[in-house]
Amino acid sequence: MSSLDEILSDLVADVDSVFLFSPNGAFYEQFAHLEDVVVVGPENTVDAETFVELPVEFDNIKDRIRFGVEGAMGADLVEEGNSVACFGSIFSEDADFSIRVRVDEKMRSGIYDLFTNSRAEPSVIRDVFEVALELGRKGQKGKPVGALFVVGDAGKVMNKSRPLSYNPFEKSHVHVGDPIVNVMLKEFSRLDGAFVISDSGKIVSAYRYLEPAAEGVDMPKGLGARHMAAGAITRDTNATAIVLSESDGLVRAFKGGKLILELDPEEH
Repeated sequence: MSSLDEILSDLVADVDSVFLFSPNGAFYEQFAHLEDVVVVGPENTVDAETFVELPVEFDNIKDRIRFGVEGAMGADLVEEGNSVACFGSIFSEDADFSIRVRVDEKMRSGIYDLFTNSRAEPSVIRDVFEVALELGRKGQKGKPVGALFVVGDAGKVMNKSRPLSYNPFEKSHVHVGDPIVNVMLKEFSRLDGAFVISDSGKIVSAYRYLEPAAEGVDMPKGLGARHMAAGAITRDTNATAIVLSESDGLVRAFKGGKLILELDPEEH
């Protein structure tokens, strides 16, 4: 029977880097003697020399690895064609899964930058994406719908918008990510106007008409008023806007007045 060291040697043979996801001290020590070890996690608790911040500790292993690799690409730690051995823990504090990944330029989606450089908390960005993607997959009673979520810098966003109707969240203290609240968001999405969400995830308002002028916003052809409003509000504030298109069903993110990300709900 092969020893643990022999098995480990086989797993890391011929790879360019070894990624350790949120290791504890004992986990890290198993790999510390190897070259090109990269620790990926919310914090560098083991004082690793090379570290990539994972802004959200994703439950889905595929997401965790994809974001870790994209973050490492952004830091020039890996490049297209590199082979990476990924280790992490699911059921215990020890390393209990391993996956080998070939780095592809397609992994540079822009999502990592969106999470790490947005004003809002990363978990809030993730929760809003999840609402938009699920709404894109299921629609409203089987029919496609559009929605606009403006996340972060809520005070300035409110000053640059006006109500279209009563605000159902005016005196509430509910936060995106709560399953019951997400059901409410999906229900209200069938009506006009944008949702405004604070940096911490508090839902500040629904039914907001965004008023910043659209002049100077560089928008791809074929995108309508909802996308133009998203571009304009993110140009004039530090918010991030996430739009679900009713016409083509895609989810798009805007920051700094520009379209920075496009996702197909059926693929996520």
